Amino acid sequence: MADPYDPGREGAETSFEGRMSYGDYLALDTILGAQKPLSDAHDEMLFIVQHQTSELWMRLMLHEISAARARIAADDLAPAFKMLARVARIMEQLNSAWDVLRTMTPSDYTRFRTALGVSSGFQSWQYRLIEFAAGNRNLAMLKPHAHRPDILARLEAELGRPSLYDEALRAAARAGLPVPEEVLARDLRAPWTAHDGVEAVWRIVYDDPEAHWTLYDLAEKLVDFEDYFRRWRFNHVTTVERVIGLKRGTGGTGGVSYLRRMLEVELFPELWHLRTGL
Repeated sequence: MADPYDPGREGAETSFEGRMSYGDYLALDTILGAQKPLSDAHDEMLFIVQHQTSELWMRLMLHEISAARARIAADDLAPAFKMLARVARIMEQLNSAWDVLRTMTPSDYTRFRTALGVSSGFQSWQYRLIEFAAGNRNLAMLKPHAHRPDILARLEAELGRPSLYDEALRAAARAGLPVPEEVLARDLRAPWTAHDGVEAVWRIVYDDPEAHWTLYDLAEKLVDFEDYFRRWRFNHVTTVERVIGLKRGTGGTGGVSYLRRMLEVELFPELWHLRTGL
């Protein structure tokens, strides 16, 4: 029988006294110590890990979206395409996570639901930042964060920045396409409303993609992003209905009814509407 494998014989580092280890670099003591169930229900750990990992993925999404916007604003679109493709893949990870949570039955959830109090995913400030960054800007959604001035300041700062869609349209205007002036000068805090002039701009791009390939590629990256975002919303509402039925959410929303309304939100409406007429 062969001797047990010893990685140290091949030069692997095995002594970390006073040196950075894998756990040190990733702050694993902090991360793995952050799961603190408030009940003795077995499935509460699943619920906590599901939402904590989702928040970590959302943190990376915000990192990528912010960088993509900066690159688009600088007319350096190639790196932005990679970042936006990564955002779509992150959304795919978030979608797959619902499959794990759906292993929790209604009976499992009721064993710890009261421990949640009025806490709810509806209150995720990172999710709100993602929506604001993408262009879904609803000022009523600031209210759940009013108790945290630091978070509220981040959300307000985001509302003062051009959204991802705003930056895409500004790039189109700089490329010589006739983006309406009222769109370029719009109130950034206002919710986006579909605009015929914007659809006409994207129609120019889609009617002759070879002549406008960079903007065509950008448009399709935005559609990819929203495609995965829609799937996430659909999986969310399906999972919630499977687990709690039509009961109200812990945060006081209508639960499934609220989430179904969110399915109707379009981030980049003109990019979807133009397809009918192509």
